[in-house]
Amino acid sequence: MDRNKIRVLHIDSEKGWRGGQQQAAYLHGHLHAMGYVSAMAAKPGSAMERHCRDKSLPFFPVSMHGELDIRAGMAIARLCREQGFSILHLHSAHALATGLWAKLFFRSLKLIAVRRVDFHIKKNMFSRFKYTTSLLDKIVCISHGIRDVLLSDGIGDEKLVTIHSGVDISKFQNVNVPDHFRNDIGVSKGHRIVGTVAALAGHKDYPNLLHAAKKILDTRDNITFVAVGDGPDEASIHALAEELGLGPRFIFTGFRTDVGCFLKIFDVFVLASYLEGLGTSILDAQALGLPVVACRTGGIPEVVFHNENGLLVPPRDSEALADAITTLLDHPEMCEKMGEKARETVQAFSIERTVQNNIELYHLIDQEP
Repeated sequence: MDRNKIRVLHIDSEKGWRGGQQQAAYLHGHLHAMGYVSAMAAKPGSAMERHCRDKSLPFFPVSMHGELDIRAGMAIARLCREQGFSILHLHSAHALATGLWAKLFFRSLKLIAVRRVDFHIKKNMFSRFKYTTSLLDKIVCISHGIRDVLLSDGIGDEKLVTIHSGVDISKFQNVNVPDHFRNDIGVSKGHRIVGTVAALAGHKDYPNLLHAAKKILDTRDNITFVAVGDGPDEASIHALAEELGLGPRFIFTGFRTDVGCFLKIFDVFVLASYLEGLGTSILDAQALGLPVVACRTGGIPEVVFHNENGLLVPPRDSEALADAITTLLDHPEMCEKMGEKARETVQAFSIERTVQNNIELYHLIDQEP
């Protein structure tokens, strides 16, 4: 494959850093290291800018002010002409809008959008247009579950391609957990830890997890729950935890950069989402051999295989969630076997495989008229 023919500009429209930004950064970094022409355009002062600067990755600051920002589209089109980019890889819904504006000013651009959520497309005219227009060449679905949602929304099968998100499987292998770490975060000595890494946002369904935790903590005194992440629903989630009387046995850490230390002290990983594109936090946990309890929704059943590398329960069912967590806590031999299986199954979701699948897509659309 001729690397020089592929010139990709990634667009990320967010200021913060979550799973989508990590995936875009992984892809950009690997492409650059492999000799492909790859650059990132994101907002000045964004977490993505800091990442690219820290890693010495090609970066262009572009102000983006919502989906109707024609000026941002013009700036991207001008950048593509000047730098010779032929493909825009659009890593969010707002980035897709910016890319469409850019294509109006530079019609030869090929556009690839990424769909990371298993929500239905909004019914307003502009949202429908974004995903159905012939200006958009391909939509990458990060799971078959998302692909099914888009098909049901009337998106043509020929426009959709499934490329699972990937993780750096060895990322946390050599993380050393400080001796005082458990004590520092407030976990009592001898307690087993049920942990999650998830934004404090609606679809992550913390109320489901909190009610399940209540059922477990009411009958057991050697368990602590730990939730790593921040988000827009922080106040209401903390209020519910207080209302349920969970106290110091449900610890909210906020945003942390030392996620590996947390995953290494967890005994069971749980994700209570009622909607989930794929769940890369699950993949990170599996890479460290953690058994997983998660809800049977979205792309999760593509990474968690019931009774093999974890347990699946219906979404929004705190009773079932509590029972599954309790089952793993009560059967350490089951946890060990599922953890071993998790290390095997996660190999199919390496970031290297994800990058290679994207490269194949680039060459495919580059050959299309």
